[in-house]
Amino acid sequence: MARDCEVCGKGPSVGRQVSHAHNVSARRFKPNLQEVRVSVNGGTKRMRVCTRCLRSGKVSKAA
Repeated sequence: MARDCEVCGKGPSVGRQVSHAHNVSARRFKPNLQEVRVSVNGGTKRMRVCTRCLRSGKVSKAA
């Protein structure tokens, strides 16, 4: 299953996890995706949308 926002295309990014003992390992930062019902062209559709797009109003939730 894709972990990308269907509106802005934001996906996972990579980085490093550093412990207190400074052991370094690779990790992924996943976007906060929510599956919401969105009104598109007069109909409703389920989309996986990041919370940034929900907050900024790029998506109008269906009633």
